[in-house]
Amino acid sequence: MRAITYDRTGDSSVLALTEREKTEPGAGEVRVRVVVSGVNPTDWKSRAGAGARSGDFDEPKVPNQDGAGVVDAVGEGVTQFSVGDRVWLWDVAFGTSIGTAQEFVTLPATHAVALPENATFDDGASLGIPALTAALALAANEKLPGRLSPGSLEGRVILVSGGAGAVGHAAIQLATWAGATVITTVSSDEKAELARRAGAEHILNYTTDDVAAAVKKLAPKGVDTIVEVNLQANAELDEKVITRGGTIVSYASDGDDRVSLPIGPAMGRNVRLRFLLTYTVSDDEKQDAIASVSEALAAGVLGAREETGLPITRFALAETAAAHDAVESGVVGKVLIDVAE
Repeated sequence: MRAITYDRTGDSSVLALTEREKTEPGAGEVRVRVVVSGVNPTDWKSRAGAGARSGDFDEPKVPNQDGAGVVDAVGEGVTQFSVGDRVWLWDVAFGTSIGTAQEFVTLPATHAVALPENATFDDGASLGIPALTAALALAANEKLPGRLSPGSLEGRVILVSGGAGAVGHAAIQLATWAGATVITTVSSDEKAELARRAGAEHILNYTTDDVAAAVKKLAPKGVDTIVEVNLQANAELDEKVITRGGTIVSYASDGDDRVSLPIGPAMGRNVRLRFLLTYTVSDDEKQDAIASVSEALAAGVLGAREETGLPITRFALAETAAAHDAVESGVVGKVLIDVAE
């Protein structure tokens, strides 16, 4: 089978198209014929050596955490899937040497989720890290139920920082589905249109608007939860607009490992700051997030296409290096790799 591999960390030039043997599924495993592989920032960062040992590997690695495809073989003890079932995949490469940038991937059946008939492979490959991160962030407020569902955020105000990004897009869709009033920030009219298509009720351009004043006008008592893509840049703003007992959830970093926070005002309002990495949350949190995303997907809420505010940039499997470069350069929307010919 065809696979993209790399045997050392580095820039995208370390990625190579190779031939590998298919692996038979063991007990509790399934083999999936990958149709579409999704690319996220953590994929190129991992390949570049962030958060892991840099240098050469003992065995080649296959990149990319997310994907969607068709169950090709089922291991002993697996009862939830049959050959031919359509599935989406999550955290495939985390802690392993195999990712979704290959024609077949063998993985624990628990890392595959049924893809409903109304969802495309593009939809499925766009979930994983972005949608699960969004669901985890929205459920992080201790005053709210751990699992999102229709009406679970009724009466709440959510601020989504960077509403045109993949996580921001999913957060808008999920929060709106759960009944929240959604405010989001963007940097251009084009991105504002994408956020509008995702379902955001109030859209602010942080390059031209007084965001703090606008948010306070929209939510005089403050926002309940902030889904924050850049805490380093927005800490002061977040402190100004968060409500008493509210939660700021930081799920990304701009590369600077330090942030300055106004402790006194945040302490006075009992603000909760949550740092979030989807890979290392508890099993219970992850399962709640998967259930929330699956329910929203079946309801037609989540979608990866231009009309829903998440335009797709496509690459062939042999162009995986270019796909990584596109994500690293900050291309707007979702980058997908067509694995099946």
